[in-house]
Amino acid sequence: MRPSAVARFQRLFRAAAGVDVDKNDLKRYDDFIDRKIYDLLLIGQAHAKANARDVIQSSDLPVTKGLQESIHAFRKLDEEIELRPILEELAKRPPLDLALAEETGQALPEIAGGLTLALARAFTIIEPERRNPQTDQWVRVTALFDLLL
Repeated sequence: MRPSAVARFQRLFRAAAGVDVDKNDLKRYDDFIDRKIYDLLLIGQAHAKANARDVIQSSDLPVTKGLQESIHAFRKLDEEIELRPILEELAKRPPLDLALAEETGQALPEIAGGLTLALARAFTIIEPERRNPQTDQWVRVTALFDLLL
């Protein structure tokens, strides 16, 4: 990740939840986003197949109320931080059996942004006093996301 991108992510985590992340955290973050986008697309694919479609529509993705609210909050923060171009690179489209509808592909960066906001805020829920998440906080927070998404 370019240094300017690192600084933008650090600003986003601070603005979202007062959490300080460093370069090591960004590798964990990248892995987290890869896994969660894949999980959402995998369920979306199952929904599309269940509805006898060969394209994954954005309505097929299991976006919860909480994630939707995080996406809206990300949009407001992104006006200042301008992470969308970077998230477009991070929100990779893993190979699936079905193709993504154009609108679904275009929604992935904002979904990644919503996941980022939710992740940052989850750190403060798990350990309110810690501003710089350590390995054990990353393990607990990602385990919670794995249970829910």
